[in-house]
Amino acid sequence: MSKIAIIGSGFSGLSAACYLAAGGHEVHVYEKNAEAGGRARQFCTSEGYVFDMGPSWYWMPDVFERFFEDFGHKVSDFYDLRILSPAFDIVFPGNEIVSVPENYTKLKALFETIEAGSSIQLDKFMNEAKFKYDTGMGKLVYKPGLSLMEFADLDLIKGAFRLQVFSSFSSHVRKYFSNPKLIALMEFPVLFLGAMPQDTPALYSLMNYAGLKLGTWYPKGGFGKVIEGIKSLAENNGVKFHFKSAVSQINIEKGLAKSISVNGDEVLVDAVIASADYQHVEEKLIPQSYRNYPVSYWEKKTFAPSCLIFYIGLSKKVDRLNHHTLFFDEDLLEHSKEIYKNPKWPVKPLFYVCCPSKSDDTVAPAGHENLFLLMPIAPGLDDSEEMREKYFKIMIRRLEKQIGEEILELIDYKRSYCVNNFIEDYNSYKGNAYGLANTLMQTANLKPGIKNKKISNLYYAGQLTVPGPGVPPALISGKVVANTLSDELKKKVYEESI
Repeated sequence: MSKIAIIGSGFSGLSAACYLAAGGHEVHVYEKNAEAGGRARQFCTSEGYVFDMGPSWYWMPDVFERFFEDFGHKVSDFYDLRILSPAFDIVFPGNEIVSVPENYTKLKALFETIEAGSSIQLDKFMNEAKFKYDTGMGKLVYKPGLSLMEFADLDLIKGAFRLQVFSSFSSHVRKYFSNPKLIALMEFPVLFLGAMPQDTPALYSLMNYAGLKLGTWYPKGGFGKVIEGIKSLAENNGVKFHFKSAVSQINIEKGLAKSISVNGDEVLVDAVIASADYQHVEEKLIPQSYRNYPVSYWEKKTFAPSCLIFYIGLSKKVDRLNHHTLFFDEDLLEHSKEIYKNPKWPVKPLFYVCCPSKSDDTVAPAGHENLFLLMPIAPGLDDSEEMREKYFKIMIRRLEKQIGEEILELIDYKRSYCVNNFIEDYNSYKGNAYGLANTLMQTANLKPGIKNKKISNLYYAGQLTVPGPGVPPALISGKVVANTLSDELKKKVYEESI
């Protein structure tokens, strides 16, 4: 049995811990914060609110089911999952609201009311998107990205053209739809993948299939319940958690990670998985001579957005607001440029409002509302309280206009979170919130590798390596790195026995 240290308890770290512990290893998870979850942490307030700090969209339910099935469980053993109806609302210019139904037949009818013939086009689009989803989420994301030979798969080779890796997502959408509302609806999922739709491979129409065909779900109690479920699964398999335990150094001897330094102590290990920020681990935890990538490598990478978040409690219920609302009442292209092409605080931002208390009476006091406001921004921006407050007022005014009532005086809890907090809490490079962008040159084997090239027992997991950003990919990242490390450990034992 090997002793393995995992740095960080986000989804990838928790996932890796579960698989390695189930495989018979002694697993210790070291987390710098006081609780598990990474960006998916929760916090509770004295006023009675429960806030998810990060992820709020539960897509790709099959990935979560597959994860728990690997351990002989199902999702319902750990949390109560329900589909949202409507899936989400979109606010367009003129305060026009489009509610996206959870039912695909109703969705087709909605498309037809916006653009004649678009329901037929949607079927064609989704047929292609399903192929990409089945191939991408069924096969590609489970490749560790260590060799091009991983793609020497007959089915992958035969379907390569249909995956449209070299086609633009934006052009792909416009082959099927011409109405600006439908284009915005189809393009919004890739906004958080880290690049403009024009620079994102059409492969990622698999996201449309995930969101519009498989549905938008919600775990009662919030994403924190998902974290609790995976953590309890890990503990049931013997994983030991160490909180408020920031790893300050990985100690190397003869090309091996021999120990880690934590809170002044040295802990001997047989292997390390860094589920913390990849760039931070390379720059701060290991000597320069052992790094996979120089500082210049990260400077040239395209990162997904950071974001400005507000956690808001309201002292009364409000109408005309569903669980998820996207404010696309300004120009999507212009805001995208201000994130990816000309990084700056946006002039006329788009933003997102989550009101989980519409679906869940456990996240706010009786008669109150729980609001989560998020505005995507470029990573690395100058973050000040004055700037946060400026955009808070912009978002609140537009929210008030949409729901038809003033809410500033109703606020009985308010907390902001932005670039500086992502850096402080997660050692996040430039305060990014979502990892590396899914551009063509940062896809699959072109992402930072999961294995350190000079330290044979140091591996990486999470949103800065394969398969990429998002909660389902993070869960899969943990499985991929755990399996890769397990295979290496078995190989080592075999070689030592002969």
